[in-house]
Amino acid sequence: MTTTTSFDWRPFLLRWSGEWSDSLPDDETQSEGDETARRVRWLGFPPASEERVAAMEKRLGRRMPPSYREFLKVSDGWQHAGGFISLLAGTTDARWHNNESGLADMFEEYMDDDAGPDERREADVWRRGLQLDIESDATYVVLDPEDTGEDGEWAVYTWASWRAAPPERYTSFVEFMQSMYQEFHSLRARPADGKPEFANDTTRELDARVEQARLEALRGDWERAGQALEEAKEYGRPRAVGLGDQIRRLLGRTYMVYFEDVVTDSQYAPDLLPALVAEHAAHSYRDDSTLMFHLRGAGDDVVSLAYATLEQVRNGTYRYTPAGPFGAAVERARELARWGNADGAWRTLMDALPVWQPLGPDHLAPLGWVADPLLGPLLTPERGRELLSTPRGGQTGEAPSRTAGLDPDDLAWLADPEHHDHLTSYRFVLAEGVEPEDLPGRLADGDETALDVPMTFAEARHRSLRGQREFSSFDDRALVAVGRAGTRWSFAFDSDPAHFDPQRFVSPAAAASAGTRAVVVWSGLRNRRGEPFFHLSVAQDGAEQYAFTYADGQIRRTGEIPRALDPDRFFGSRDEDGERLLLEALTGEFGVQLPCHAITNGRLHTFTTRSWTRPPGNGESYAVMGMNWDAAR
Repeated sequence: MTTTTSFDWRPFLLRWSGEWSDSLPDDETQSEGDETARRVRWLGFPPASEERVAAMEKRLGRRMPPSYREFLKVSDGWQHAGGFISLLAGTTDARWHNNESGLADMFEEYMDDDAGPDERREADVWRRGLQLDIESDATYVVLDPEDTGEDGEWAVYTWASWRAAPPERYTSFVEFMQSMYQEFHSLRARPADGKPEFANDTTRELDARVEQARLEALRGDWERAGQALEEAKEYGRPRAVGLGDQIRRLLGRTYMVYFEDVVTDSQYAPDLLPALVAEHAAHSYRDDSTLMFHLRGAGDDVVSLAYATLEQVRNGTYRYTPAGPFGAAVERARELARWGNADGAWRTLMDALPVWQPLGPDHLAPLGWVADPLLGPLLTPERGRELLSTPRGGQTGEAPSRTAGLDPDDLAWLADPEHHDHLTSYRFVLAEGVEPEDLPGRLADGDETALDVPMTFAEARHRSLRGQREFSSFDDRALVAVGRAGTRWSFAFDSDPAHFDPQRFVSPAAAASAGTRAVVVWSGLRNRRGEPFFHLSVAQDGAEQYAFTYADGQIRRTGEIPRALDPDRFFGSRDEDGERLLLEALTGEFGVQLPCHAITNGRLHTFTTRSWTRPPGNGESYAVMGMNWDAAR
């Protein structure tokens, strides 16, 4: 923040005045006052003497804050502060606002009874503030004598009806004036046809900083680059927003990120459009007018690509396919991600990132992958920082530290709510030496042996219920996601199993174990829908070797259970850590793990298994519920 003692008003105001004068077209008629200001290259007025400032303070009953006081001694008022304030008050015109605008009443009307200090300040400032706007386009500016800093500065508040936003706060008058100078620049940065080019020492210096920021970003110094681009953005400099948005998007900041100008350029659209389209698809509810608004000015080729990409994103078929060595690494990463190895996929991308090449000088990093249904879930803010910190695009620099993996190397995370917030009951099948795509042949019949495209559990469940007309209490076919459970195992996982009926439960372990070993786990130790339970069964070559079920406080077992998995060690004392300790023991016994990130946040292939319960026997009751979807609609 600029302080009063470090700020020299005169050169700042002279530069502003000169740049304003040069920005006016020679053939455009100006008001008499503007023509005079243009001729003398000065938007201000004669300086106020100390006596004049003192008289003002006596009239108002308060000593003025330091930066406004020093400003008055250089110019007693100011014209064209930004784009919407024609005249700012000097010593004669400054006055207490006293709710002249009625804004205090308006803000109080919408204030809740439990409103906090900030909300109350938004109303009260219009009663006690010192009004500085004399002529403006429905814009109010006040200095707040009750909102002061340690340096004695008063905060400045501005409000305009057409902005439809809370009052904007500046810590001091000098900060407000610097912002108005930036606003003047941003409004002139893109002159309309026939207007003179807006170029001066300030714009040339800012543009040089933007180019330097681009190179720094490619070297991995994204924080310094981001600060420079943010400053240039405030001045409306071309390129600053488009470059800065790429950094913001990889940090997970999607609000108001539109890759301005760059995304509508056919050179960059193939990599930037998918990221923009994916965010739009997630929040648009099929209204695509806002997407086209952000693509205004784009050619037909870019618009066509946008619609095609949008359709692919919505139906889950979009694939990020860059060219060259980085593209080959992307394919390897996709293959790892589709079987649940999120950490391996990320490392594959990062190892190849140094050979990535930008599509042009306004391209800072690969972005199309965030829209890929398999690769997009890999992004976290920490990983985004790692990507941005990695030298790329032909630039060199120090490689960053690797981010920690997202997946624990075990099964115990299933018992840890820190890793998830909904797995109160779950079940899974593990098969040794079996590829994930071969699991449906072991656990399903007929048409169910084909894998669906990768999707989230919520998407898969919605799809599986679509059009289903009959629901039975005895048929328990599990919708499972599949992937790799370590170097030698594959898994089929159900995150939302049906009710566990120990009398009718049939473990799929035997069917899954033809020619190999298979493990089945079903846990409801934190089940909210009934008594806690846990089942484990292990089979080999089509026959169950051993099993136990803990339910109703009792343990039923068959076969010779290894000591490491003896249920008495975990449930005899009703230890609260029993589930976690048993999952740790299973990890050690079989050398298996489950991918936490892919199961809870990613997309995996799914299919529907055979029923996990036997049909009802003689004398056993069951229920069948029919649903008429046509009537429901």
